Amino acid sequence: MALSRSDLEKKLNLITGELIQEKGYICYVDVFQKLGYLDKTDYEAWRMRKIPYLEKSIKINFGKINFILKQVEASSNMGKLKASFTAYKSWGKGSKIDLRFTKSGSLNLERVFSTHFVKRHKNA
Repeated sequence: MALSRSDLEKKLNLITGELIQEKGYICYVDVFQKLGYLDKTDYEAWRMRKIPYLEKSIKINFGKINFILKQVEASSNMGKLKASFTAYKSWGKGSKIDLRFTKSGSLNLERVFSTHFVKRHKNA
């Protein structure tokens, strides 16, 4: 059963809190996995260049993906987390290439997907 936007927002608040506690940062890949919209095996296949772009493996439509992106960013800003660009490179043998998140390859969307939200240090 699909979650309503209100239920999804509540679930996102729990997940982002867990990720900050566990890892000290939030990244969209982890959020989609914890929501059950991205399988770990699909994520790993993408990292190994077996899937051309990650969006193909996320099991919801782009409207819901966009809602999640905006909610996570808004709550991260409210939580005073620092946005940090993170390059996603392929795994495995051979040269490491930059991976694509979206079918379109839009620079703006690629940058959004690759942003991590990091806990600020106390003296920063």
